[in-house]
Amino acid sequence: MYDVVIAGGGPVGLFLACELSLAGVSVVVLERMEDPRTPLKAGWMGMRGLNFPSVEAFYRRGMLEAVRAAALGWMNTGEKPGMEIGGKKDSAPAPRFAGHFAGIMLDADKIDFSHQKYTLEGPSASGGMVSLEGIELLLAEHAVKLGVDVRRGVTVTDFTQDENGVMVYAGEESFAGKWLVGCDGGRSTVRKLAEFEFAGTEPEFTGYTASVDIADPEKLRPGFNLTENGMYINGPGPNRIGVVAFDDASFDRTQSVTLENLQEVLRSVSGTDVTLTAVHVASSYTDRARQATTYRKGRVLLAGDAAHIHSPLGGQGLNTGIGDAMNLGWKLAATVHGWASEGLLDTYTAERHPVGAWALNWTRAQVAIMKPDPHARAIASVIRDLMQTKDATTYFVEKISGIWVHYNLGGDHPLTGRSAPDFEFEDGTRLGALLHDGKGVLLDLAETKELSALGQAWKERLKYVSAQAKDSKGLTAVLVRPDGFVAWATESEPDVSAAEQSIARWFGGAV
Repeated sequence: MYDVVIAGGGPVGLFLACELSLAGVSVVVLERMEDPRTPLKAGWMGMRGLNFPSVEAFYRRGMLEAVRAAALGWMNTGEKPGMEIGGKKDSAPAPRFAGHFAGIMLDADKIDFSHQKYTLEGPSASGGMVSLEGIELLLAEHAVKLGVDVRRGVTVTDFTQDENGVMVYAGEESFAGKWLVGCDGGRSTVRKLAEFEFAGTEPEFTGYTASVDIADPEKLRPGFNLTENGMYINGPGPNRIGVVAFDDASFDRTQSVTLENLQEVLRSVSGTDVTLTAVHVASSYTDRARQATTYRKGRVLLAGDAAHIHSPLGGQGLNTGIGDAMNLGWKLAATVHGWASEGLLDTYTAERHPVGAWALNWTRAQVAIMKPDPHARAIASVIRDLMQTKDATTYFVEKISGIWVHYNLGGDHPLTGRSAPDFEFEDGTRLGALLHDGKGVLLDLAETKELSALGQAWKERLKYVSAQAKDSKGLTAVLVRPDGFVAWATESEPDVSAAEQSIARWFGGAV
């Protein structure tokens, strides 16, 4: 019997498997696809953006350099996130790109993060563009190194569960486990079989992404282009186009996207007579937005697209899924090992469901102002005006980048529930490196004897580290969960009783 059976071997399922195996949990991953290498996942066709929390997740597990090496492009943000786009040698410098909202570009030079008191520059203070194939292959290799049993070409068809565990069926094969996690995408078999409620809204558009040959590329403007009939995207990468057509999602997505169909839609949306000569690979999507009302039913849990689906506008899908896996992994491991405090596993839904709900609403808001009608255009014009200000640009970038993510963990310190600063210590090491093994950290920045004794008492479940930070941000002690989020913090003499209560909440009963 495995401790955990994971249905779905995409980036979310594999990241979760790595987290569980790192914590000493036996895991099998069941993935229906024989080979993760497909044209839709490779290169610019499979391009996805990693936001700050996702980069932090890879950094905190020692995988960031490998991710960067496999990336399509990286934004070294410094104080202002962004990258140059669209400039010409004989023209004025183009604005530095910091993302977009409904195709409206954000200028990195209008960002002001000075109010982010606890943010520290470090290796993870940047975002990047990766391919799904590259991330999946990297995570699969890492999972195997950690001892994860990855089975490809195995399709989950059914399961049963009782108070002791689950039995997962894949054709004539069966896999026994204590827990089952559905990471099997937007059409999740696990979610349907378990009868999770999947509430939300129906789609209004059909989107297309394709790699094509264009006879007259000069007829299409580069980048994001809102038009009278929708939006088209030219790039990034050679011969990559995207189209959003407000057709009430009438396109039959069970059919292949043909050259004739794509050319007709592109011409209608772009308002040009552009001619496509070949379609190498293409796919379609909609803005259907749905979310499971809970992420757990008995011994079955959901993560990633199995738990929430929405349009790819704003690039939140992969990032939300990685966040789910990072949040769930250590909590499920603690439950498997039998030392989780009461209700710990239920905090997975409590913390991650609001993040998923935000992602759905964030994409819905973009759809609302992209519609080809006068009311939507009026709202879009107001958004454009707001984006000329630093406050508005900063707001949008904070949302897109994931800096805003915050869990309601109680406590009276503003850092509680937020991602821990990546403290650099006097010896040159950083907090991120202390999290590579997936354990939490009780960080004593004031070197107090009482915290030292507390750390020794809990050394089997977390690390006690006493160190001087080059910039402590005024903090004297911080309790960091395995996912890198702050469970307790203080800027005064540490209250050992409060620290112990927080440790007991997140790291179980008395050792």
